Amino acid sequence: MNTSKKLLIIPIIGALFFTSCKGGKTEAANTENSKIESVSKPLVKVEKVYEKDVEQTREFTATVQANVTNKISPQTPVRIEEILVEVGDKVRKGQKLVQMDANNLKQARTQLDNTRVEFNRVDELYKVGGVSKSQWDSQKMALDIAETSYKNLVENTQLISPIDGIITARNYDNGDMYTSGSPVLVVEQISPVKLLVNVSETYFTNVKKGMPVSIQLDVYGDRKFNGEVSLIYPTIDPQTRTFPVEIKIKNNSQEVRPGMFARATMNFGSLQNIVVPDMAIIKQPGTGERYIYVLNKNNTVTYKKVELGRRIGDTYEIISGLEDGDEVVIAGYSRLNNGMEVEVENKK
Repeated sequence: MNTSKKLLIIPIIGALFFTSCKGGKTEAANTENSKIESVSKPLVKVEKVYEKDVEQTREFTATVQANVTNKISPQTPVRIEEILVEVGDKVRKGQKLVQMDANNLKQARTQLDNTRVEFNRVDELYKVGGVSKSQWDSQKMALDIAETSYKNLVENTQLISPIDGIITARNYDNGDMYTSGSPVLVVEQISPVKLLVNVSETYFTNVKKGMPVSIQLDVYGDRKFNGEVSLIYPTIDPQTRTFPVEIKIKNNSQEVRPGMFARATMNFGSLQNIVVPDMAIIKQPGTGERYIYVLNKNNTVTYKKVELGRRIGDTYEIISGLEDGDEVVIAGYSRLNNGMEVEVENKK
């Protein structure tokens, strides 16, 4: 082949090679753009949510308290002669618990007897005009004072239980000198026992006296005890927006003891609220706020703040933030931003 023909073939081959390379690059670019476009629309799953009847149950924690607590002590310092009961003993109303030193009582008894004899003498004279009315009044007052003093000493020499209950504390031994401070004994009534819980003002009109309450004690696991509302405080705390409610447990078996940790569940009826899967809930880092992505008609998503109610299995009650029929994102929201267009995997 001559030189001129060779020079003509070389440009043709080069042109064909250039065209082939250009076509390959264009095809690769189109494939890459397709991938980018696909990546730009996150794939999500959604679920439509509706309003349902949701029981408005709330759990409150409290410490069990005795229904009545009495601190047994004399009014004045005196020596303890004998303590007749021990911690853990069950006692009855009117039962003698402590015998204090009786020397002062004996002196008071002697003084009372003498004062009564003197009054009887003056009374006889007054009846026949032997003494004046003021003398009679003075002697009668002296007798009244002596009787009151003697009665007080009787009450403070023999310490009596004012309630049916159980001895929960003993702070002295026989022979000790009682001084003002700790009581000699503490008696608590534990049939019934009570709880005091603070309820949100939202439920003020829902709480009624006699309303049943389900109670669990950590020490007894899942076992439930029956209680009822016994007292509703009439005012709202302006700081906490709550009001105290007293709950009583009959506790005839006396299994429930003061100091136990309790969980009280109250049912305030039912409300129509939206329920969503727990998978849809997003916690805002660093806060207690909760959000949900809601799908719009144009396949974009909106980041909405919601207020949660109670947890029901694997769902949550929504108090506010959603509307009946909203479609919420339940999977694939890790790459989402507010207003972003998405591709819905299970969209029909």
